[in-house]
Amino acid sequence: MSAFGIASNSNPNKSTEVVSPPSDSVSSLSFSPKANYLVATSWDNQVRCWEITKSGTTVGSVGKASIAHDQPVLCSAWKDDGTTVFSGGCDKQVKMWPLLSGGQPVTVAMHDAPVKEVAWIPEMNLLVSGSWDKTLRYWDLRQANPVHTQQLPERCYALTVRHPLMVVGTADRNLIVFNLQNPQTEFKRITSPLKYQTRCVAAFPDQQGFLVGSIEGRVGVHHLDDQQQNKNFTFKCHREGNDIYSVNSLNFHPVHHTFATAGSDGAFNFWDKDSKQRLKAMSRCNQPIPCSSFNNDGSIYAYAVCYDWSKGAENHNPATAKTCIYLHLPQESEVKGKPRIGTSGRK
Repeated sequence: MSAFGIASNSNPNKSTEVVSPPSDSVSSLSFSPKANYLVATSWDNQVRCWEITKSGTTVGSVGKASIAHDQPVLCSAWKDDGTTVFSGGCDKQVKMWPLLSGGQPVTVAMHDAPVKEVAWIPEMNLLVSGSWDKTLRYWDLRQANPVHTQQLPERCYALTVRHPLMVVGTADRNLIVFNLQNPQTEFKRITSPLKYQTRCVAAFPDQQGFLVGSIEGRVGVHHLDDQQQNKNFTFKCHREGNDIYSVNSLNFHPVHHTFATAGSDGAFNFWDKDSKQRLKAMSRCNQPIPCSSFNNDGSIYAYAVCYDWSKGAENHNPATAKTCIYLHLPQESEVKGKPRIGTSGRK
């Protein structure tokens, strides 16, 4: 560690580096729900895909393909069958890329401002996109116009879907909860339990609540049921002494339902919300982690290490600001929940 508390090493956790990374910062990482294909979107206007190979404890990557937007790309999502990728960004559109068939990308959604979030909802066979134009739009891919436009109180910053639950985080700390069985009506509107700007949200795997992360090194655990409000809590993370960093990414483990946080301190951590424990704290990289993703069985955790532009262009040093994407193979002890000492264990 240097005198300023910043690690000099971009890979202190000895993760495997993905080949041919983007030339600018990574805005999103998404694993295919069916196979080990990893997609990254970047501020260099590109959407890239790698095939991730895994043999025992050895993991590798092979670049497969890429497409370009006209402006920086901010978000990505896969179709549930693992054939197709959606990407949205500053060109105010969402492209659909039939990746596995080798087809060309086509525009399937349009907004009046950059598209910050996109998700595929297989139960409805619809795409949902959230934008800084303060709308959420649902798209049937066979139609040119949205099947529904939902006004939001502010710009969309974060979105999570686990049908029938969808949670949208906007500017001004609004958290809007939707029951997708009735998607044209807000189910509930909550002011974030965190005092600062919302950065990320993640629906519980059991759809009974969600996590919210803020720019002020804190995560809120929120249950939807009024009878469960006494289970809500917040906790501090991604802090170093008086330095407080943004929580940029929240990912639930697909098997154990623990979760990972990643932050602008360059660290990622694994947590168990049920026993309120941190399972593992990883060493800090020398640049922020803006995004991360588990693969479909939770055996690979991908994370990007790059400048997050939080201090603007004047603090960007191209000589040191290399963009890396790393692959970490979580040990079971890092991601499997364990009961608190002194309790009878979870039922």
